[in-house]
Amino acid sequence: MERKTTDDLCQELMDQPNIGTYLSDNQSCFIEAGILDLLESLRVRCGLPKAEIARRSGMSEVYLHQVFSGRRNPSRDRLLALCVGMGASLEEADQLLKQAGCARLYPRLRRDAIISHGLIHHHPLREINETLFAENEKTLS
Repeated sequence: MERKTTDDLCQELMDQPNIGTYLSDNQSCFIEAGILDLLESLRVRCGLPKAEIARRSGMSEVYLHQVFSGRRNPSRDRLLALCVGMGASLEEADQLLKQAGCARLYPRLRRDAIISHGLIHHHPLREINETLFAENEKTLS
Protein backbone atom coordinates (compact mmCIF):
# COMPACT_ATOMS: atom_id res chain seq x y z
CA MET A 1 0.00 0.00 0.00
CA GLU A 2 1.38 3.42 -0.91
CA ARG A 3 1.89 6.00 1.79
CA LYS A 4 -0.59 8.89 1.65
CA THR A 5 0.61 12.45 1.91
CA THR A 6 -0.97 14.97 4.25
CA ASP A 7 -2.45 16.66 1.18
CA ASP A 8 -4.00 13.34 0.11
CA LEU A 9 -5.56 12.91 3.54
CA CYS A 10 -6.91 16.49 3.51
CA GLN A 11 -8.49 15.89 0.12
CA GLU A 12 -10.10 12.67 1.37
CA LEU A 13 -11.46 14.54 4.39
CA MET A 14 -13.11 17.07 2.09
CA ASP A 15 -14.48 14.40 -0.26
CA GLN A 16 -15.69 11.87 2.33
CA PRO A 17 -19.11 12.72 3.80
CA ASN A 18 -18.79 10.05 6.53
CA ILE A 19 -16.06 10.49 9.15
CA GLY A 20 -16.35 6.85 10.21
CA THR A 21 -15.47 5.67 6.72
CA TYR A 22 -12.55 8.10 6.56
CA LEU A 23 -11.23 6.90 9.93
CA SER A 24 -11.46 3.22 9.06
CA ASP A 25 -10.00 3.70 5.57
CA ASN A 26 -7.02 5.62 6.92
CA GLN A 27 -6.30 3.86 10.22
CA SER A 28 -2.73 3.07 9.15
CA CYS A 29 -2.04 6.76 8.43
CA PHE A 30 -2.63 8.09 11.94
CA ILE A 31 0.25 8.94 14.24
CA GLU A 32 0.20 6.52 17.15
CA ALA A 33 2.90 7.87 19.44
CA GLY A 34 1.47 10.10 22.13
CA ILE A 35 3.05 13.12 23.74
CA LEU A 36 4.02 11.06 26.80
CA ASP A 37 5.84 8.52 24.62
CA LEU A 38 7.74 11.29 22.85
CA LEU A 39 8.64 13.02 26.12
CA GLU A 40 9.86 9.76 27.60
CA SER A 41 11.98 8.93 24.55
CA LEU A 42 13.54 12.41 24.73
CA ARG A 43 14.20 11.94 28.45
CA VAL A 44 15.88 8.59 27.87
CA ARG A 45 17.94 9.96 24.98
CA CYS A 46 19.16 12.96 26.98
CA GLY A 47 20.16 10.67 29.87
CA LEU A 48 19.46 13.22 32.60
CA PRO A 49 17.55 12.62 35.81
CA LYS A 50 14.17 14.33 36.01
CA ALA A 51 15.44 16.70 38.71
CA GLU A 52 18.11 18.02 36.34
CA ILE A 53 15.63 18.28 33.47
CA ALA A 54 13.32 20.31 35.72
CA ARG A 55 16.18 22.63 36.69
CA ARG A 56 17.30 23.11 33.08
CA SER A 57 13.69 23.65 31.99
CA GLY A 58 12.94 26.25 34.65
CA MET A 59 10.11 24.32 36.28
CA SER A 60 9.49 22.54 39.54
CA GLU A 61 10.11 18.82 39.89
CA VAL A 62 6.50 18.35 40.99
CA TYR A 63 5.20 19.96 37.80
CA LEU A 64 7.62 17.93 35.68
CA HIS A 65 6.48 14.66 37.28
CA GLN A 66 2.86 15.65 36.67
CA VAL A 67 3.64 16.26 32.98
CA PHE A 68 5.45 12.92 32.59
CA SER A 69 2.61 11.08 34.33
CA GLY A 70 -0.02 12.70 32.12
CA ARG A 71 -1.74 14.62 34.94
CA ARG A 72 -0.74 18.02 33.48
CA ASN A 73 -0.94 19.22 29.91
CA PRO A 74 1.89 21.68 29.42
CA SER A 75 1.49 24.81 27.32
CA ARG A 76 3.47 25.32 24.14
CA ASP A 77 6.02 27.42 26.04
CA ARG A 78 6.42 24.77 28.73
CA LEU A 79 6.94 22.09 26.07
CA LEU A 80 9.58 24.26 24.44
CA ALA A 81 11.28 24.83 27.80
CA LEU A 82 11.30 21.04 28.32
CA CYS A 83 12.86 20.59 24.88
CA VAL A 84 15.57 23.09 25.77
CA GLY A 85 16.14 21.36 29.12
CA MET A 86 16.50 17.97 27.46
CA GLY A 87 18.71 19.23 24.63
CA ALA A 88 16.17 18.32 21.96
CA SER A 89 16.85 19.09 18.33
CA LEU A 90 14.64 21.49 16.39
CA GLU A 91 13.07 18.50 14.63
CA GLU A 92 12.32 16.76 17.93
CA ALA A 93 10.79 19.94 19.34
CA ASP A 94 8.60 20.39 16.27
CA GLN A 95 7.47 16.75 16.45
CA LEU A 96 6.54 17.15 20.12
CA LEU A 97 4.65 20.39 19.45
CA LYS A 98 2.80 18.83 16.54
CA GLN A 99 1.85 15.77 18.57
CA ALA A 100 0.61 17.98 21.41
CA GLY A 101 -1.59 19.93 19.01
CA CYS A 102 0.50 23.10 19.31
CA ALA A 103 1.81 25.32 16.55
CA ARG A 104 5.23 24.25 15.34
CA LEU A 105 8.10 26.72 15.41
CA TYR A 106 7.83 29.12 12.49
CA PRO A 107 10.99 30.93 11.37
CA ARG A 108 9.04 33.94 10.06
CA LEU A 109 8.00 34.79 13.62
CA ARG A 110 10.75 36.63 15.51
CA ARG A 111 10.05 34.85 18.78
CA ASP A 112 10.00 31.42 17.17
CA ALA A 113 13.20 32.22 15.26
CA ILE A 114 14.97 33.09 18.51
CA ILE A 115 13.76 29.89 20.18
CA SER A 116 14.67 27.81 17.11
CA HIS A 117 18.16 29.30 17.06
CA GLY A 118 18.57 28.43 20.73
CA LEU A 119 17.48 24.83 20.13
CA ILE A 120 19.74 24.44 17.09
CA HIS A 121 22.77 25.79 18.96
CA HIS A 122 21.89 24.07 22.27
CA HIS A 123 21.74 27.30 24.27
CA PRO A 124 20.54 27.00 27.86
CA LEU A 125 17.07 28.29 28.73
CA ARG A 126 18.53 31.28 30.58
CA GLU A 127 20.34 32.43 27.45
CA ILE A 128 17.29 31.96 25.21
CA ASN A 129 15.16 33.90 27.69
CA GLU A 130 17.73 36.70 27.87
CA THR A 131 17.69 37.01 24.08
CA LEU A 132 13.88 36.96 24.00
CA PHE A 133 13.76 39.66 26.69
CA ALA A 134 16.37 41.79 24.92
CA GLU A 135 14.31 41.57 21.72
CA ASN A 136 11.09 42.54 23.56
CA GLU A 137 9.61 39.07 23.11
CA LYS A 138 7.80 36.98 25.72
CA THR A 139 10.20 34.66 27.55
CA LEU A 140 9.61 30.92 27.87
CA SER A 141 9.48 31.00 31.66
